[in-house]
Amino acid sequence: MDPLRVAVRTYTLSISLSLLPALIPILVSSKARSTKKIWGILKRELSPTGFAFSMTLAIAGGRAIDAMWKVGAYRDKSCTPDRSKYLSRQLSAREQSFFANLISSSIAGFLLTSTHYPRPLSVASIPYTVPTPRRGSPTLDFTLLLLVRAIDAHTQSFLQDKLSEAKAAKRRSVIRRVTADLDAVLFWLACSRIMWCFFYQPERLPRSYVKWITSLADMDSRIITALQGLRDGTWKYGFPSSKHNTLLTSMASDLNLNPMLGDPKYLPVHGGTEASEIWSKLGLTGRQGVGGIPCDIVHCGIAGNSCTGNALQRALNSFRKALLIYAPVHLLPPLLSNPRGLLTDPIPVLLSLLRSASFLSAFVSSFWFAVCSVRTLFVARLFPRISYNFFDGPHGCILAGCFVCGTSIAIEKGQRRGEMALYVLPRAIRACLPDRLIASKSLTAITIERLVFTLSLASILTTAVHQPEVLRGLSRWTLTYIMTGKNTRYQRQKSLNSKDIEVVFTDKGDSPVAENLPA
Repeated sequence: MDPLRVAVRTYTLSISLSLLPALIPILVSSKARSTKKIWGILKRELSPTGFAFSMTLAIAGGRAIDAMWKVGAYRDKSCTPDRSKYLSRQLSAREQSFFANLISSSIAGFLLTSTHYPRPLSVASIPYTVPTPRRGSPTLDFTLLLLVRAIDAHTQSFLQDKLSEAKAAKRRSVIRRVTADLDAVLFWLACSRIMWCFFYQPERLPRSYVKWITSLADMDSRIITALQGLRDGTWKYGFPSSKHNTLLTSMASDLNLNPMLGDPKYLPVHGGTEASEIWSKLGLTGRQGVGGIPCDIVHCGIAGNSCTGNALQRALNSFRKALLIYAPVHLLPPLLSNPRGLLTDPIPVLLSLLRSASFLSAFVSSFWFAVCSVRTLFVARLFPRISYNFFDGPHGCILAGCFVCGTSIAIEKGQRRGEMALYVLPRAIRACLPDRLIASKSLTAITIERLVFTLSLASILTTAVHQPEVLRGLSRWTLTYIMTGKNTRYQRQKSLNSKDIEVVFTDKGDSPVAENLPA
């Protein structure tokens, strides 16, 4: 594992992930194209404080420090055999690697945050993180990503030890099933928080998240604004809204409905006979016994007032969109790595594609059906005296939808559950952090973030060398490529377990590099 080759692969991959996403939008758009902007991006990303240099220093620097440490220990003539054995007992090969990575990661963390921190978030210069509307640390998302991956690696290591101890095949299958279920629970919790923030605190989410969810859900932004008004009290049933007076009346007009059906002053606050009388006066049929905004408006013109039809139609629409989203994810890797195998037996890949599309379709449709079940079909009919300011509020139908939609992850296989949970967890954690902490520029906040960044990155890099099989998804592919130059998406068992790696790095008491030292 030559540190120089590791450095070349790390820098090449890092610069492509950080520079290209920042340059392409500017180069494609003639309006945004500016020599000053392009030069500023190049200066930032190619500088010693840029993402590429910092990651190269962390990864290749750790390998270099580790190698020099080991070479120096065994070439020191003043180090007697007894002393050498004593040092080996004090620090294992894994511990030596960890301290080497700790040194390089701490320097990289300092460089990455030193000049970026005071700057407002305008360009996503750190891969796999998207700028949010608020000021704060631009490396926080990346730090949380590393933290989640490091915790997952330690969890997988613990479970792997349990698997190796479990001699019975039945016990091993139980442990694997528990792991998949744990991933599903984490995904469910993360999605519940993300979806709730989408409706009521979208500023806590990346703009791309909000835009993507809005497009997939096919929702009118006026409905979301009304829901937010119910939460802050600016739009309430039974009262005129001075701030949002024409919000839903205009939407009702667009759907060829009576504009009064969108005015909160005229809408029934409770269900029962009182609601039925109001609907009769407003000329609306099909909503007897329940109040609130008519389903014709809530459904945004899809399937009229039929809640079941709305859920089914959105399931079909989402399934078609999901096929387009997941087709490159499932088809491109085998097409590039093994096109003959894909043409010979395309069934497994196609089934995996249909499974992922079904998951996303169920995610969307289950949310809508849960909302309608609370406010129209079941719960509101059972409790007609409960105000619709509650049913349509932040702790009513929307909360129910947020809790239900994440359960669709059960459709995916265990491995995909883990990858998706690892993807959404950092965003959900950030959405749970207090605004004061995120926007803080105090020395304490900066120190805590740098400490978490350093420990997490050092832990992941050490695991990539000594126990790579416990890494999953993005971190496994990336670090396997960086450390060995191999793509292991379809050869996972061969990632870092090859004989040449075992010779260079071993947990035995003998020299980790002794067999490769020149005479």
